Amino acid sequence: MLPEIIPVFPLSGVLLLPRGQLPLNIFEPRYLAMVDDALKNERIIGMIQPRDGDSLYETGCAGRITAFSETADGRYLITLTGLCRFKVRSEIEQANGYRRAIPEWSLFAHDFDEVACLDIDRAKMKEMLRTYFGINGIKCDMDTIDSIEDEKLITCLSMICPFDAGEKQALLESRCCRERAEKFMALIKMAVQGGKCCGGGCH
Repeated sequence: MLPEIIPVFPLSGVLLLPRGQLPLNIFEPRYLAMVDDALKNERIIGMIQPRDGDSLYETGCAGRITAFSETADGRYLITLTGLCRFKVRSEIEQANGYRRAIPEWSLFAHDFDEVACLDIDRAKMKEMLRTYFGINGIKCDMDTIDSIEDEKLITCLSMICPFDAGEKQALLESRCCRERAEKFMALIKMAVQGGKCCGGGCH
């Protein structure tokens, strides 16, 4: 059961998607406290991007802490595994310096439904990715792409590719994984054609 209140971690340019895995290096005191409190409860943290000023995007994704370690200098190394997206209904009083929100989960109930095949043209994707990775200096074993299911592949690539904050948000807000795959391919195509890492907004 998903909680009625979640801590939120505003981080620009960082994307968490359902079933994706996001490693985080936690060192600020307020976020160390956030992790401490999450570990005492449901282990759930909401990742969300900040807008200009102090506001947040309306949509984020909640993840459960599935790996945790503490370093000698007091940092936390955690992994969040994406559960479900949410809309921020309202923010409530902060706790120990970190922000908290009342999430609306019902719009994203289908996030729990896995879809193995998205009918991706793998040959075309690999061709574009090879060029895209070359432009951005990213090393990748292209042969491993063939062994990964479509949804898992799009989730992983959407999270690791260096898209800008608006593009990351567009991928997050896709209605379904098929639409996300289409947007991802469009972003890669624009980047390849433009010869640069980002191709502008996708909204």
